[in-house]
Amino acid sequence: MSLFKARNWWSTILGEKEEFDHGCLCLANVDNSGNGQDKIIVGSFMGYLRIFSPHPTKTGDGAQAADMLLEVDLRDPVLQVEVGKFVSGTEMLHLAVLHSRKLCVYSVSGILGNVEHGNQYQMKLIYEHNLQRTACNMTYGPFGGVKGRDLICIQSIDGMLMVFEQESYAFGRFLPSFLLPGPLAYSSRTDSFITVSSCRQVESYKYQVLAFATDADKRQETDQQKLGSGKRLVVDWTLNIGEQALDICIVSFNQSASSVFVLGERNFFCLKDNGQIRFMKKLDWSPSCFLPYCSVSEGTINTLIGNHNSILHIYQDVTLKWATQLPHIPVAVRVGCLHDLKGVIVTLSDDGHLQCSYLGTDPSLFQAPNVESRELNYDELDVEMKELQKIIKDVNKSQGVWPVTEREDDLSVSVVVSPNFDSVSQATDVEVGTDLVPSVTVKVTLQNRVVLQKVKLSVCVQPPLELTCDQFTFEFMSIPRVIQCKFRLPLKLICLPCQPSKTASHKVTIDTNKSPVSLLGLFPGFASQSDDDQVNVMGFHFLGGSQVTLLASKTSQRYRIQSEQFEDLWLITSELILRLQEYFEKQGVKDFACSFSGSMPLQEYFELIDRHFELRMNGEKLEELLSERAVQFRAIQRRLLTRFKDKTPAPLQHLDTLLDGTYKQVIALADAVEENQGSLFQSFTRLKSATHLVILLIGLWQKLSADQIAILEAAFLPLQEDTQELGWEETVDAAISHLLKTCLSKSSKEQALNLNSQLSIPKDTSQLKKHITLLCDRLAKGGRLCLSTDAAAPQTMVMPGGCTTIPESDLEERSVEQDPTEQFTNHRHLTADTSRPEVSPLQGVSE
Repeated sequence: MSLFKARNWWSTILGEKEEFDHGCLCLANVDNSGNGQDKIIVGSFMGYLRIFSPHPTKTGDGAQAADMLLEVDLRDPVLQVEVGKFVSGTEMLHLAVLHSRKLCVYSVSGILGNVEHGNQYQMKLIYEHNLQRTACNMTYGPFGGVKGRDLICIQSIDGMLMVFEQESYAFGRFLPSFLLPGPLAYSSRTDSFITVSSCRQVESYKYQVLAFATDADKRQETDQQKLGSGKRLVVDWTLNIGEQALDICIVSFNQSASSVFVLGERNFFCLKDNGQIRFMKKLDWSPSCFLPYCSVSEGTINTLIGNHNSILHIYQDVTLKWATQLPHIPVAVRVGCLHDLKGVIVTLSDDGHLQCSYLGTDPSLFQAPNVESRELNYDELDVEMKELQKIIKDVNKSQGVWPVTEREDDLSVSVVVSPNFDSVSQATDVEVGTDLVPSVTVKVTLQNRVVLQKVKLSVCVQPPLELTCDQFTFEFMSIPRVIQCKFRLPLKLICLPCQPSKTASHKVTIDTNKSPVSLLGLFPGFASQSDDDQVNVMGFHFLGGSQVTLLASKTSQRYRIQSEQFEDLWLITSELILRLQEYFEKQGVKDFACSFSGSMPLQEYFELIDRHFELRMNGEKLEELLSERAVQFRAIQRRLLTRFKDKTPAPLQHLDTLLDGTYKQVIALADAVEENQGSLFQSFTRLKSATHLVILLIGLWQKLSADQIAILEAAFLPLQEDTQELGWEETVDAAISHLLKTCLSKSSKEQALNLNSQLSIPKDTSQLKKHITLLCDRLAKGGRLCLSTDAAAPQTMVMPGGCTTIPESDLEERSVEQDPTEQFTNHRHLTADTSRPEVSPLQGVSE
């Protein structure tokens, strides 16, 4: 907690998911009460107008029901609220509300209540002006030196100043060389309007010059005006500040001089009446709002400046006098007298956090307790110190230098997946063939022990699975924590039972150390129950169209998974291993294990890598060609515009035909880029599935631990999405190269090699495929995956059948570069060991 924190006197939250800006806050005695107390008027972009009169019983109280005097839904966004003498015939204060297409002036009055309900307040519309142009902001004051009344000037989005003499419209004038509207203020001392143009300069226009200039309704569309059509609108003075302005405020705390304050994006300016700089202050942070509010000494002015770090600074001219921490980022700040308390600072955030505060500090109420005086026993202290050092050493070994303390009871996340599909599928307008894509409801429960704020829940699934909603925000639920919860979806969500296939191009065989289990018990609902309840073959039909067949051997402890698509083998293989583990855990068997002794299917894996890389290169070429055609299209447009603007037009020389042909090429290339992006996304999804399969087989092949498999997953699957700027190939190549030079290195010479720190798209995939092959070879020779380089000493290990060693000499190394997959047999043939005869796929696998 900051010592210099704004003391909360009264605060409230306005509405729900409403938006506010600096023009939405005003403080004034809007109901013309006799005590002269200010009221807080707040308008929102949702169209709500609220008036507050805070009366907290004690400091820091929130808003009570009696604090809100009025709440009205005006049904149009409120851009700005101001209070002034806007009604003719009276000098009482009235409320002006600016909408995008309307200006309304209301009277606010209170009726003394005779019952326990208290006083009642009401708003009455006095008059309104319908605007022909979209408004941006407004200012008011005694234009032209009028006495006892205020006139209103509205600036439109297209740069027109519309002046209203209370109930009647006076005139409208366009600002010269206008592009975008800036802040607008009125100086009664010089009778001028001051704004900041898009040229980043402060401009001042005299009211008399505006009044006698050419009428906006008769203004020509060109910048030049004809002689005799009236006086031109000329600027009184300008000052280039070199940046856009957030707000302008004009104050005069004495009769001798007035100052023009301009809040820029990086600087704070104070100008004299003639535009000369009185002083300026360079800001080290991004400001959000400001307010010059008083003069405590002769010749100086105090100013409040809020910034996007939720800090309110108080300056006396350019000297920082105080800084206070706010609970929100202020977009508007005002100072007023509320409940006989003068100098209350009222701030408003863009999401509706309204707070009344005052400046001060929190005193320290903590007092150190008295230390017990006792005689020290140094022998006992030495023993205690050694015990504490031993505890610290043990903790550092197990948890690292900084021990992580988990408080799982603060926030917990649990997930329940419905066992049945939705009766009405939520996957609307999505069909695969003749089948409707099913959907399942997932129930996520969040339990918290402490009060939480703005909890964000993200749900992620792997493509091609989709979600109806992946982001949830709970406003009612402040601890910085991240909780993860993983869950499994039903297999039937993406595949259906089908007839097994006898032939397949790709096959994987998994060995176990236990007797085979009936597939009906492992995959209930995917096969019809037979008489003997022993089902040893089962078919799975993916919604995408491909099929996978699962076979269990009747005489051996092996299972075979086969399919026409290599990447489709992963899901069924992974599900088979998980369900076998769950089955034997329920049976009380603790020594169940799976293994893989076949050939590593690198050839099929490399084909998917090449296909993905080919699509990436094709996408890069298409985007370059599209960029060239777009440049050509714009160049032709410029040539045509030059021809059309020429007073003596020259022949087009077929530029129009060239423009039409280029346009068609741009559209065709854009369609090709979009189509290639879709194909690239599908290819990356297939590549990730194949990568999961390769990691799974390597883990079973070398009996890797969970930590080693996690290292492989981090190296092979570093990206959730594949982009042209950072692709899968270069990222995985860098990760595998790091493993080869650290924990899988053959010598200290390899560890001393420096890798290229800059990732860029490679020319081809030969280097990546070579490194993947070397990774498998090092693992086969006894290499151990770890995050430390201490375990880099190579070990000798006999490789399984079907895998030959990779030569170490330079000559043999070059042969590996030519065809890295020759070191591993194609996985389409599972006859690596001649002692295992070939069998029919539907008869299972036997020894």
